[in-house]
Amino acid sequence: MAQQPNDGYFEVVWPRAARAAKRKALAPRLASLEGRKIAQLWDFLFRGDEVFALLEEGLAQRYPDIRFVSWREIGNTHASDERAVLAALPGRLRAMGVDAVVSGMGC
Repeated sequence: MAQQPNDGYFEVVWPRAARAAKRKALAPRLASLEGRKIAQLWDFLFRGDEVFALLEEGLAQRYPDIRFVSWREIGNTHASDERAVLAALPGRLRAMGVDAVVSGMGC
């Protein structure tokens, strides 16, 4: 049997590229959801209408003064104009007085 030119050794290439963006610190967590306004973001891909209804119900029981901005008001975050929707989102959330976001669902 003929000897392999690489003598059994192969170059290994790491499949991940160099990091393109620097890491940013996460926003601090809220101490409580009591009295807070929570926006619901949904990509319309997996049963968010059902999940958000249950989440709203459970959180309202635990935090009676919590308020929600429904996914219906925000709209689809995964549509043909996704880039524009997401670029405008921080300003919209600030204008609505949103304290936190629950984003879902994916598939």
